[in-house]
Amino acid sequence: MDAANVENLPIFIRIVNGVKDHILMGEVKEGEKLPSTPQLAKTYEINIATVNRAYNILVDEGIVFKKRGIGMFVSKGAVDRLIEERRSSFKENYIAAALKEAKLLRYSVEDLQKIVAEVFEQQNLQNE
Repeated sequence: MDAANVENLPIFIRIVNGVKDHILMGEVKEGEKLPSTPQLAKTYEINIATVNRAYNILVDEGIVFKKRGIGMFVSKGAVDRLIEERRSSFKENYIAAALKEAKLLRYSVEDLQKIVAEVFEQQNLQNE
């Protein structure tokens, strides 16, 4: 998603996406505590209700869980759920569109494999 589209998203959705990104990047691990609602509200200078709305979405999706009186924590299996969600979205939103364009440009499967391999190498994206 490009920066212009991100700016048009509601703040609570940006928080949801940001928390998911931090989890996927390993900055917050499964079982670890997330910043408190007041902390996030103060950091981003937003209303506590906005943070609560974001956290409630994450709870509904099973990404985080609430320990009453203690805070929000990353759920066990959250990383796997997020990877599955993102892979599905990636396939639908990026790969399908790229293949449609590739078809118009008359690329073969072999051409696309070479292109992907080149981009992986250029961007040092090899699996670790």
